[in-house]
Amino acid sequence: MAAQIFMRVNEVAEELGVSVPYAYKLIKKMNEELKQTGCITISGRIDRKFFHEKFYGTRSQTERKGD
Repeated sequence: MAAQIFMRVNEVAEELGVSVPYAYKLIKKMNEELKQTGCITISGRIDRKFFHEKFYGTRSQTERKGD
């Protein structure tokens, strides 16, 4: 099965090693940034590619592993 497009709050919290409430705050901030570009967002979820680009400067985990 292909990777999910969106990351849920629990996955963000686990990957960054932060609490779930803080992960919600980070997702909210990133979603506000996406809304300003005209994207439609979903509360409590963030686009996986956008997340990795913001935190790691890469498009996805697989691209990063391929280098």
